[in-house]
Amino acid sequence: MSLLLRRLSKLCLSKPASVRSSLLLSNGFSSSSLLQSPPCTIIGARRCGPYLGTLIIFDADDNYLTYLEKKVPMELVVYNNATVTIGASHGWVATVNKDDGIMRLRDDLNPAASDTDPRSIRLPPLVTLPHCQTQIITNVAMSCSSPEDEDCVVAVKFLGPQLSFCRPARSHSDWTNIRIENPCFFSSRIMFSKKDDMFRIPGSGGHLIGSWDLRKHKHDPELQSMRFRKLPKFSKTKREILDSCYTTEHLVESPAGETFLVKWYRKTCPKTITTKPFWLSGMVRMQTKAVMVFKLDEEGNAIYTQDIGDLYIFLSRSEPFCVPASSFPGLLSNCVELLDVNENVTVDLSDYSMNGGFAYFAAPYHIPPQKLD
Repeated sequence: MSLLLRRLSKLCLSKPASVRSSLLLSNGFSSSSLLQSPPCTIIGARRCGPYLGTLIIFDADDNYLTYLEKKVPMELVVYNNATVTIGASHGWVATVNKDDGIMRLRDDLNPAASDTDPRSIRLPPLVTLPHCQTQIITNVAMSCSSPEDEDCVVAVKFLGPQLSFCRPARSHSDWTNIRIENPCFFSSRIMFSKKDDMFRIPGSGGHLIGSWDLRKHKHDPELQSMRFRKLPKFSKTKREILDSCYTTEHLVESPAGETFLVKWYRKTCPKTITTKPFWLSGMVRMQTKAVMVFKLDEEGNAIYTQDIGDLYIFLSRSEPFCVPASSFPGLLSNCVELLDVNENVTVDLSDYSMNGGFAYFAAPYHIPPQKLD
């Protein structure tokens, strides 16, 4: 595995957990607080049997690659023909079995979860709305930290018009399926706003945000138009580069309730991937060209900013999240970390300097801080 994962210039690779000087908790990783684990990145697993491996993570406390004793199914961290990981939220990874199409939420890749008693929550069989599809999933989001909570709502956003919700802890739980009429949401990613107690989706370009309040059983979203303010003045060359990029929009909420819209600009590289692992062979390589962050206010303004204060934003195939950088020694403030199947990049918003590059991630997930027992 190529280890290009870096958080600015402070990364030290492959230092064994046994020689780290920071405080170690009983589960094998460190934290600046005994009440929660640090954010971490799933690197993979070191095989220890035909179907199991020991989890490898990169945690935000000390910038070391950490080999844990926690055993995880190898099918979750390598490409396989049976189980596909499709997203993650609050440390729960969503998978789909290719044979029966059943979706499950699993805590195997959560370093704070038990490896002797891993949890697997089976979700109801998917129902495909007319003229929609449920084979390609954009992402998964949850309204609270555990799907075993009776009030927890799981949202699955499919590529196209369909959005589905369920409460897996309730008996006889079924999907509530919604057909989104506005095509600007067809490729968007869903997130849960703790502040507003609603699921929210940014439309393509970020000019429209849709919100669903399930307590009111609303099939039609509340729509909010966004006005972009204080846009930077780019050179003609820079504008041409941004216009040629594949752009995704992500909503992120800070612990204090601030909402940010992050635009992630990527461009295809001239050559496809021809190296190992085999599952990446022939894939078009995507490279980050820029990131733009906007702070949203209640009046519908999206205000461009290069200063998000003491925050560090994590974007990956997981539901986005951010944490106070000062709470974790390995993080620098005012940064965005971007992770996908073939790239990991950290962007310093103050000057847009980037560190990182091409790497392989079969499970490209950032795991947010977890409460410790």
